[in-house]
Amino acid sequence: MKRFLFIDRDGTLVQEPADFQVDSKDKVVFMPGVIGALARICRETTYELVMVTNQDGLGTPSFPEADFWPAHQFILDTLAGEGIHFSAIHIDRSFPHEEAPTRKPRTGMLEKYLGEAMAQSWVIGDRRTDMELARNLGARGIVIGQGMNPESEMPSKEDPQLLEDVMALKATHWAEIADFLCSRRRPVTQTRNTAETQVAISLNLDGRGNYDNQTGIGFFDHLLDQLARHGAFDLSIRVSGDLHIDAHHTIEDTALTLGEAFRTALGDKRGIGRYGFFLLPMDETLAQVALDFGGRPWLVWDLSFGGDKVGDFPLEMVHHFFKSFADAAACNLNIAVQGSNDHHLAEALFKCFARALRMAVRQDSQSNLLPSTKGTL
Repeated sequence: MKRFLFIDRDGTLVQEPADFQVDSKDKVVFMPGVIGALARICRETTYELVMVTNQDGLGTPSFPEADFWPAHQFILDTLAGEGIHFSAIHIDRSFPHEEAPTRKPRTGMLEKYLGEAMAQSWVIGDRRTDMELARNLGARGIVIGQGMNPESEMPSKEDPQLLEDVMALKATHWAEIADFLCSRRRPVTQTRNTAETQVAISLNLDGRGNYDNQTGIGFFDHLLDQLARHGAFDLSIRVSGDLHIDAHHTIEDTALTLGEAFRTALGDKRGIGRYGFFLLPMDETLAQVALDFGGRPWLVWDLSFGGDKVGDFPLEMVHHFFKSFADAAACNLNIAVQGSNDHHLAEALFKCFARALRMAVRQDSQSNLLPSTKGTL
């Protein structure tokens, strides 16, 4: 799922002149720290940048296009030189009194973006209308400047507290914005080296479902691939284990290392869902998983296999995988699966587990609160 940063231009990327028109290159003054901060965001996150700007009367005698475009292109070229590119640029040319449906904070220019992705997207600007736009999109807002610009182009008649509820950050410098957004990307690497196995895992909870898993056990790799794809994680696992003995140590140590990776990636767990649950059908099989990253490991298990193996994977190790993961991740797992085909039982369980994980680890863009009254998890 794509995530977007909808970024205002004047007053946010470049300083806004006294006459409110950046109509020459001489008037282009970048906001302090904006280039370095945006370059970092582009390097370290997967957000797509979208510029959204109101340019009053652009193309009319009061603001000729011949004055606008050279300065605008200079801004874009300067940012592009530092690896900062916008996937789209939306410019509204209307005057405030026209109340055009395309003018911020209205969403007429941005209808194609509306949907699930907005819950993980942000509007960055310096005005009240930028925060109103965030509310109207279903996104969250970040204000840059000493405070929200009181000169809103369309003053809101609503209680200002509603806008306070939309804003997740009031930043006085772009470096604060970069720190905030980059901290919400959660990539980790985790290793475990013993006399029996060497495990290396790369995990990004905010990935796109990419996977590259090589444990030496074919069906196990297949199950781990399902975990990444259905959990929308990026997951790469490399294991060198004592398979000449059996698969036990390879599967166990992979589970322990993966659980440790999740525990590390979740950090202090602020803003996460914490709880996850899913019900997944697969042919004759029905799997259900409920989990809680509450800091207390536990496993409740209701699953029986009919045989001993699927391919080269010993089915007795499915229970041991989840017990080891729960212990290392400090999570509570409640698992129940019904069906008759062993392949389906195992695969449905891993897919269902992935979907429950996806719910539990997703960061809530509506708050940065710790999901507990204990003060720690």
